[in-house]
Amino acid sequence: MPIRPRPEIDGVLPVTHGGFHSAHRADLLDFSSNVNPFGPSPCIWDAMRLVSIGQHPDPRATPLRQVLAQVEGVSTRQVLVGNGSVELIYHLAVTYLRAGDRVLVVEPTFGEYATAAAIMGAEVIPWRTHPEEDFALDIDALMRFAHQVKPRLLFLCNPNNPTGTYIERDAIEQLLRGCPDTLLVLDEAFVRFVAHAWSSRELRAFDNLIVLRSLTKDYALTGLRVGYAAAAPTIIAALEKVQPPWSVNAFAQVAAIAALCDEGHLRDSLAALAHAKNDLANDLARLGFTPLPSRVHFFLLPVPSAAEFARKLLERNILVRHGASFGLPTFIRIATRRPEENARLVSVLESL
Repeated sequence: MPIRPRPEIDGVLPVTHGGFHSAHRADLLDFSSNVNPFGPSPCIWDAMRLVSIGQHPDPRATPLRQVLAQVEGVSTRQVLVGNGSVELIYHLAVTYLRAGDRVLVVEPTFGEYATAAAIMGAEVIPWRTHPEEDFALDIDALMRFAHQVKPRLLFLCNPNNPTGTYIERDAIEQLLRGCPDTLLVLDEAFVRFVAHAWSSRELRAFDNLIVLRSLTKDYALTGLRVGYAAAAPTIIAALEKVQPPWSVNAFAQVAAIAALCDEGHLRDSLAALAHAKNDLANDLARLGFTPLPSRVHFFLLPVPSAAEFARKLLERNILVRHGASFGLPTFIRIATRRPEENARLVSVLESL
């Protein structure tokens, strides 16, 4: 009789993501991946050429950790680097969740929050926002609900994927003060794409807050996988205990440092991307589409059938993210690309 895995594993299903398709080919134009389309800083290539692949990388990414601590204005004891922020989501689940614990997830959102919690046997409780309200989040209602269910973790993506909604600082502070026994996981993977974003550094004094950041979206290091967490030293120390050594490879470590040292490239590319997004949204509106308001470069587009619409675009070598995996079967998510690529999408939509 084979040894069976834990029963929680049986019900775990893979999470759908953008940025990949089984029919991936050179002529496929990918609007499903919400990554900076202008690419990484040119500085990273020289940095990676110096990497020796015949030796172990730093087991805790210490040099990168020191740079990030300086960027965040905290000590290295308050920062942990991971193999993408998604790795840190799973470490949070292992560190804090027991079978039967409750986890509150504000949806529609990134699917890995619920999956990581389910693997540990936690009860995932969704709090859903709605398209007829432009996916606005009622913080007072959410906090009342949190008081009822008493979650151990609360996952909140800000700005949110896939809706592009952005919650202001006062609302987050209200949650932290009102739910002191809940660890708020504030995922800021896309915050650098928000114009005039507020700084979560102001809330780091709360010991029930952990902030997740991705360096793969804004700095376009997607293939290298690198992200980090910022939190109180006790939270970081606990996460370190479950993180395997050498979690972040040597190329990712040096590339991230090089990217962080070239803020000019990031600033210029994000400014160009914001301009391209506005132009694309205007072109779509001209064609009769109604892109939903979004504070970032990706947005939801209502369509009669997301699966059918995505299929027709794929036949024309354009990949978009249809919303079924988010529970949004009548929406597709479009991530802005370079102006000439956006023009190709608009041309195909005109032909449809």
